[in-house]
Amino acid sequence: MKKILILYAAYGGGHYSAAKSVKKYIDDNYKVETDIIDCIEYINKVLNRITTGAYKEMAKKTPNLWGKVYMNSQSGILGHVSSRTNKMMAIKLKNLIKEKNPDLVISTHPFSSQMVSYLRRKGKINCKLVTILTDFAPHDQWLIGHEYTDAFFVSNEHMGKYLEEYGIEPSKIHITGIPLSDKFLCKFDKKAIYSEFLLDSSKPVILFFGGGEFGLGKDRTIQILEALITNLPTYQIIAISGRNPKMNAGFHELVKETSSEDRVKVLDYTNKVPELMSISTIVVTKPGGLTTSESLASNLPILIINPIPGQEEENAEYLESHGVGVWIRKNDDPNEVIKNLFSNPSKLNDMREKTKLLAKKNSTRDICEIIVSLI
Repeated sequence: MKKILILYAAYGGGHYSAAKSVKKYIDDNYKVETDIIDCIEYINKVLNRITTGAYKEMAKKTPNLWGKVYMNSQSGILGHVSSRTNKMMAIKLKNLIKEKNPDLVISTHPFSSQMVSYLRRKGKINCKLVTILTDFAPHDQWLIGHEYTDAFFVSNEHMGKYLEEYGIEPSKIHITGIPLSDKFLCKFDKKAIYSEFLLDSSKPVILFFGGGEFGLGKDRTIQILEALITNLPTYQIIAISGRNPKMNAGFHELVKETSSEDRVKVLDYTNKVPELMSISTIVVTKPGGLTTSESLASNLPILIINPIPGQEEENAEYLESHGVGVWIRKNDDPNEVIKNLFSNPSKLNDMREKTKLLAKKNSTRDICEIIVSLI
């Protein structure tokens, strides 16, 4: 039986979610043995805890600094240090690959892509390598060692063109979208979903993501939620705070202050995002690659809030430029942005139609078909 090893790193949830979706599809549809492993945790659990913790704290408390780190890691000294560090860590990763003996490695994070391509270049391993980029804008760290990568999967035409201009063979570039859960292909009983979440099926729903563990700009997030509650009295809102007790408490306090308990439902967590998106008219969220892909697959316009400087700001620019998102920037008045957007039904309808041009609902299937064909 052929073997596939899927590597990710826990710097943000999108890399792991992409890896899980690919594993599930392969397991369900092919006679192929798969393993999924956090490559940094395997190399050193303490290093993994320190570096992922540092990433979360920097992104949360000093996002502008993180943005500079992100941009500087494209090239220059930080890019050099990153690639050199990954070469050193690759020596230990070699033991895992030797043990698992895969025919192919799937990477959903640039670190694992760099390490495996380095081992291939040195002749230490002989498996194939594919890389799945999990954002809507390219970053050169994904492309280090591209000569030793057999396929790249990207979310859009712009990224495909960038990779080609970078020098990657066009035959290696596949514009498939980011892997999604197969739940986004399901047809749901919408009446049952309204009932489960105690919603009025005659009123439109806004799905509001508060930022989860990052909790970027708590005061700003609550300000935007208040603007939605105040300016859109005929709408219902599902406000998800994520695993963030302070954000959750702030949401509850706001709902009480605005006497909007009958139309605002606060959740700390849900595993029913596909179901909730199926009954929503718009998503309010920071533009992570995964949530963005899920929103587009659900044909939902996106009201963009609190993007992390770096990859998420680039995602926000991409969504705005393609007419599917409106970004509430740092100095914008949320009330004005919301009034302008929701007072113009034709704009919302146009945004919804444009999502169909970007959505790639069968991304996971398309990616896995190509991957399995390589072995």
